[in-house]
Amino acid sequence: MRQTNWFDRKFDFSTTDNILPAIIERLIGTPIRIREKISGIELQRLVIQPAGKWSVLEQIGHLSDLEPLWQERLQDILSGAKELRLADLTNQKTTQAGHNKKTVADLLTEFERLRKKTIDQLAMLSDNDVFKSSLHPRLKTPMRTQDLFVFVADHDDHHLAKMTENLRNT
Repeated sequence: MRQTNWFDRKFDFSTTDNILPAIIERLIGTPIRIREKISGIELQRLVIQPAGKWSVLEQIGHLSDLEPLWQERLQDILSGAKELRLADLTNQKTTQAGHNKKTVADLLTEFERLRKKTIDQLAMLSDNDVFKSSLHPRLKTPMRTQDLFVFVADHDDHHLAKMTENLRNT
């Protein structure tokens, strides 16, 4: 089964319910799910780049590479910015980071550290903050705080599925 390309995905941010607490649980679970997914897998399999795509280690590193963007976009929303800051859609940071040369432990520790910072920021939000919004620059749609983190959780899941695909095919 093929997963839809991330940039081809459509998102529905129409819920009026406050679902952020459940989304936070997904975000907290991502590092745990990664640890479980790669537990006992030989390093040689984690660095394979199938068809020139990112390896499992590069997928993990990519999640760390983007975590500061999510934190900055949260601040954009909370500060009333009209539009969220741009992402590097070419993912140069990940491409140039050399994640395959890093240890699994270092990659996981870094991602957990950055994600904890995000979770700590989300824990400080008021109910009003959950529904503040700014325009997403690529999607050209208003994105509320909770929508941003639905997007982040979906992005996590997208890369977890890519890791599964890599491991299935190696």
